[in-house]
Amino acid sequence: MAIRNTPRRWGAVSQFLHWLIVALIIVQFTLALYADTLPVGSRKVGVLANHKSFGITILALVIIRLAWRCLNPTPPLPSTLKPYERTLARVTHALLYVLLFVQPLSGWMMSSARGFPVAWFGFRSMQLPDLVPKNQTLYHVLVDIHGTLAVILVAVVVLHVAAALKHHFVLKDDTLRRMLPFSGTKERT
Repeated sequence: MAIRNTPRRWGAVSQFLHWLIVALIIVQFTLALYADTLPVGSRKVGVLANHKSFGITILALVIIRLAWRCLNPTPPLPSTLKPYERTLARVTHALLYVLLFVQPLSGWMMSSARGFPVAWFGFRSMQLPDLVPKNQTLYHVLVDIHGTLAVILVAVVVLHVAAALKHHFVLKDDTLRRMLPFSGTKERT
């Protein structure tokens, strides 16, 4: 498998970053839902600290993925797509990148507004600076924003997955296969 993207397939680095971010998003939603069930206390603080750390990790990985994407040509969309489908695919991908960038930033700002430090997996030497001053009103606004962005992210991810499954099972093209590791793509005739 090629490290870099090719005209027919996503390369190993793009695939690795894609699937790692997918796994971390699942971890994030699991941690957030679990934290909501916990009473206020040290256990909840620990779960939320991990949630923040994974969020910062996603932010860093998205920046790396965007840089890698700029340095590598992306495989073109299937030629069989209608114009509106091409637009929808581009908008969906752009929204995913924006949400994966803005969602962790909103959580970081939320922690800053509440006065809670953000340290990457507890490393005090990796404590991040506050993005906004401590402000209770701003904190409550950011809680709502963070929650709303999470719902929008779920909706866009569902649309993205539905499109991939449609390509694979209905249209029977290589759109999904070219992002799967160790999966060959059919030769075009």
